[in-house]
Parts: sequence; C-alpha cells; structure tokens
Amino acid sequence: MDKKSNIRNMSVIAHVDHGKSTLTDSLVSKAGIIASARAGETRFTDTRKDEQERCITIKSTAISMYYELTENDMAFIKQCKDGSGFLINLIDSPGHVDFSSEVTAALRVTDGALVVVDCVSGVCVQTETVLRQAIAERIKPVLMMNKMDRALLELQLAPEELYQTFQRIVENVNVIISTYGEDENGPMGNIMIDPVIGTVGFGSGLHGWAFTLKQFAEMYVAKFAAKGEGQLSPSERCKKVEDMMKKLWGDSLYIFFYIYMYAPHNLSVMPNIFLIYIRSLSLSPFKLQAFEILMSKSSIFPKKILAPKGLITSSFLYSRTILMMGRYVEPIEDVPCGNIVGLVGVDQFLVKTGTITTFEHAHNMRVMKFSVSPVVRVAVEAKNPADLPKLVEGLKRLAKSDPMVQCIIEESGEHIIAGAGELHLEICLKDLEEDHACIPLKKSDPVVSYRETVSAESDQMCLSKSPNKHNRLYMKARPFPDGLAEDIDKGDVTSRQELKTRARYLADKYEWEVTEARKIWCFGPDGTGPNLLMDVTKGVQYLNEIKDSVVAGFQWATKEGVLCEENLRAVRFDVHDVTLHTDAIHRGGGQIIPTARRVLYACQITAEPRLMEPVYLVEIQCPEQVVGGIYGVLNRKRGHVFEESQVMGTPMFIVKAFLPVNESFGFTADLRSNPGGQAFPQCVFDHWQILQGDPQDPASKPFQIVAETRKRKGLKEGIPALDNFLDKL
Repeated sequence: MDKKSNIRNMSVIAHVDHGKSTLTDSLVSKAGIIASARAGETRFTDTRKDEQERCITIKSTAISMYYELTENDMAFIKQCKDGSGFLINLIDSPGHVDFSSEVTAALRVTDGALVVVDCVSGVCVQTETVLRQAIAERIKPVLMMNKMDRALLELQLAPEELYQTFQRIVENVNVIISTYGEDENGPMGNIMIDPVIGTVGFGSGLHGWAFTLKQFAEMYVAKFAAKGEGQLSPSERCKKVEDMMKKLWGDSLYIFFYIYMYAPHNLSVMPNIFLIYIRSLSLSPFKLQAFEILMSKSSIFPKKILAPKGLITSSFLYSRTILMMGRYVEPIEDVPCGNIVGLVGVDQFLVKTGTITTFEHAHNMRVMKFSVSPVVRVAVEAKNPADLPKLVEGLKRLAKSDPMVQCIIEESGEHIIAGAGELHLEICLKDLEEDHACIPLKKSDPVVSYRETVSAESDQMCLSKSPNKHNRLYMKARPFPDGLAEDIDKGDVTSRQELKTRARYLADKYEWEVTEARKIWCFGPDGTGPNLLMDVTKGVQYLNEIKDSVVAGFQWATKEGVLCEENLRAVRFDVHDVTLHTDAIHRGGGQIIPTARRVLYACQITAEPRLMEPVYLVEIQCPEQVVGGIYGVLNRKRGHVFEESQVMGTPMFIVKAFLPVNESFGFTADLRSNPGGQAFPQCVFDHWQILQGDPQDPASKPFQIVAETRKRKGLKEGIPALDNFLDKL
C-alpha cells in the first residue's frame, strides 16, 4: 500500500448480465481470496442477500487484491514502478440501468475501467451509457470480451466469423469513445482501444481463462524457437492445451491492468494538498463508507490517514479506518495516499458526498453528474402514526446511502421517494423498511415526474404590479429552439461559461443575436436548469438593484410551475420593461419577488402551456419469432419502434423503441408473458417529449394528468385563472 506507483484503482463496468461479477470472482480466486473451484458461483462481491437471490449486482463493492509480476511482464510496464508486487483496488459495479448512479460513484474514485462486453450480445445500450460515464469522469477504459465459451460452444462460430464478431465489437466501442471523448491532444490522450497495443482482452470468466494478443505472441515465439514442437502426439497436445489454459487466466488479465492503467500518483495536479473524495455513505451506522484518498506529489509530501487520530480542523471526523474486502472488512491502522478506504463515523457530517482536505481555501470536488434521472416517484407513510419520527430518520439515512435517490416532503406533508425506475424504487423501499426506518410502511402506486413548458410566444405583454402598486414588471415567455435544453443538460451551455464564448455558441448554433445572448441573467431552477431569464430592456433605471429579487422569483416560478407545481423546462422569459419607485425602500425583495413570480406565471399561461413526459429508450433482445408480439405490447403502451436489427451470426434480434415512463410500469412482465418469456428488455431514460393536447382542455389527457397531480399534491382544483396573475394599467 505504501508503493504508490504499484497501486491500480479500477472499476468493472458493463451492460447487465455480461459477466462482471463472475469475472471479478475469477480475479479474486487468482488472488487467493476464494477457492478456484468456487469462482463464478460465489459472487464474492455481491454482498447483499437480495443480490444473491436476484443474481444481479445492486451496490458497488470494493475489494483489494495483491499480485506478483514476473520479470518478463515487468518489462512491458512503461510507468515508474517500485518492485514486482502490485495492489489492485477493484470496484465491481452494477449493470442494470436503474443503478447507474452506483457506476458513476465507482468511476469517481477509480483511475481505470475494465469494460466487459458479452461477445455474443455485443455492445448494448448500457455499455454505451457506462462508457460515456467513464469518459466524462476522464477514466481510461480497457475492453474485455467475455463469454467466449458461448461463441465457441453455443453458436459454434468459425474462426473467420469469430474474428468479424470481435472486430465489430472493437469498432462499436471505438465509435462510442470517439463520439464522447476528447481529441488526442486532450488531457487523456489517445484512449482508443486496439488489440494490437494490448488494450483488448478475450476470455471466459465462468470457465476461468483469458488472454491478450501479447500472450499469443509469446506462445508463438516459444513455439517457433523450440525444436521438435510439431512432433507432439495428439494426447500430449491436448495435455499441453489444458496446461496452457490454466496459465492463461488471471495472469494475463492482471498484467493487462498493470500495463495499461494509471497509478494514482501519476494523476496529480497540485502539490502538497491532502484530499479525500467521499463517494458514498453506508447503509447503516455499523457499515462503512468508500472513499478515495487523492494526493498530489505524494512522494514529496507523504501524508497518511491514521486511525486513532482523525483530527481535521477542530473536531474528530472519523473514528477508525477500514480496508474493504468484498463482503468482509479488515481494520487497518493507517492508509497511505492513493488507496481506497472506509472511514467509520464521517457520515454524521455529510448528506450524500463531500470532500475532506487540509487545504484551507479548497473547493469541493465536482458533484457527480448521473446518466439517469429520478423520474419515478412513490409516496410512503408509516402504518402506525406514532412511528413518524422513525420514518423521517430512515428517509435521511436512505438519502445518504444512495447517490441517486431523492427524499422529498411535499407541502401537503406527504413523504416522496424518487428513483430511476421500478427496480430502483423497489430496492430503496425494501432498504427503508428493513434497514433504515425498521417500521411497517404503506406505499402508494408509482407515479411519474412531469415537466411544464410552453409551445408558443406569449400572445400579449404580461404586466404585474407589486403589492404596494409602485413597481411594474413587463415580461413575455417563449419556447427554446430544439436542442438547447439538451445542451444545457449536457453542460455545453452553463451559467459558469465565459460570457463571450457562450454568446458566440448561441449565436452560431441557434441564431440568437450576440448582444441579446450576452444578457442572460440566470438559469433555473437551482441556477443550472434548462430555463433562461433574459434582459431585453433598453435604458431602464435601477434595474441592477432589483436583479437579485427578479432572479429569486424566477427560481421560485421555474421550480413550481403554474399548471401543477412541476419543474419548468425549455422556457425563455424576457424582461421587456420595468417601472420602479425612485425610493429604494419601496422596491425591496418583499415587493419584487412575488411580483416576478406572478408575471412569470402570467407569461406561462399566455404562451400555450404544455406538459412534458419522460421517455425511456427500450432495447429488447429476442428471437425472430417473437418480434411481432413485442410490437403488439409496445403499441398498447404508446411506444413506437424506431430500429430493428439482427445480431450478426445469431438468431437474436435487437428491437429499439421509445416508451413513455408512465406506461412502463408492468412492461417487463407483459413482455415476458406475451412473447413466451423470450424477450429481455432494458430501459434507460432518454428524453422529455411534449404530451399531445392542451392542459386547459377538459377532454385532453394532459388535463387529466394535471388534475390528478394537483389532487395528489393537495393543491386547489383546476389551473389558476390568468386574472390571478395579470394586472392592468
């Protein structure tokens, strides 16, 4: 652990059921932690009972493994090294899309990623998602093509077909890397994978063998250099192949990690600063937290975390340090920089994640950006009202334990849990009931988060007067051009950008006036959302004095829209004119903030308001004969297919479709019952789409949704009338 150049921190990421946990088992057995005979069955990194029962990974799990390299293999490691003993801190992450936040958290504390791909199924939708997450976190990927035994035994592919399959997978992965990655001159350099340079491995985690082209090259060198090699009898040849396969596994994959992944100390930027990034918090006070200790120039400034002396600033932040070993933990006295470690007791100071540092003027490390959104909600309440304090405490602990889940208290007093999907919510509710609150719960049916938007420019100039009638705000609303909201979500347009750069981007891509694009007051809600407040006034006095108050009203209005108090999306509000009292005491926040909110609501109502619903991208693998049944299920659920293709060399088809999240409840069960249980769907949040129909028309579907949402939130029946917000001169 002290040899920082001999440490590798890595994550295992992949699509669901592509063999991550089985592969990790084989690595763990090679490190001598479990018996080789049980590798693939033990699922050592699946630590929860429900993970073992469902045979899926739900929570990321860390494990540390030690391995000795031979002199021949040491010659291939170009980075500096300290001896032949190496330590791998490996995190096995989930593959199911509902637990993508765990993948993001695992990637945040590691320096390399092993991308596992089933060589029969190929690159799937979640493979692209996790690769995109890795590149966003500037993690170097290497590829492992798993389940080669299926290609050889089930499909019985010929050598040429196998080669074409491998080539197609490498090409697909490189397309994703080139799409989302930086250029070769960026900080990460060239991260394209290539079997020739050794960044691609091949093997079978279940049967415990693997290789890279490097191993084959070494075998051919030995074969052609030795005399009499070709005279082996058939029985001797079989024995030789069996021995060779035993040697191939583990060694080749461990060498793979050491050669092509970075050591933590090579990633340093600032000297002499001690940093800990807090990735996630434990499920209970008796379990542990996973962190990474980041240290710059650690060889010059060798700082350690000491177990009994966790004194930082003026209070003890943690009581002891722990080394995580899958389903077990080992107490450890001190942890050098560059390792992944558990700190017991630090969760009392944190909500979800955080940064501990000795640098007085440090900034927090960047907040994790997730590839999924918590769009599915469920209301919970205690069966016994006397247990309400336990429920509140349990919700706090649940929010700490999961990076993605949101626990909200509505104005009506309802407790809401928001998750990424049905399975994620099911696991969260189970944890809340059994581990966190430990009380019986009543749960509502799942509901979906919606967004409010507008479809046209306001049909009149909207005016609102302040309560004292001395101030007036004139504004209009209009919809975003297509693509701008997505650019804000991706971070291409942000509030922190340089003013001229952002204005030029908006002018070039969306044909905005440069002078107008420079007058963005703020983004909302929460200062980063996909709505804009623009200043298009000319020669208005005292405008800057009320800017903060108008921005506060804008954040309020975009957080709770006028239709059913859902977030606004893709709306631009223009401030056209302002009439203000000359005396500052009459234009304070108490006068301007509610006035701004009222005029923004008036703008929304006069700009043809619409409701937006979240939409899943569904990828379904199935045999050809059940494709017709899939179309029938999707048609009943308001879904539509946009792509259908056959997996080359197999009888399997891949159907891609868009499916509204509101229609996705029970979709998996319907799909497996109708086409005979041979269809396997994977749903990932893709985009927001406008629901057809006017929310103000009683015959439309959006009107019904608005009415149901307002009733659930305890709001007055019916959308408020325009007269409540619009004033007259």
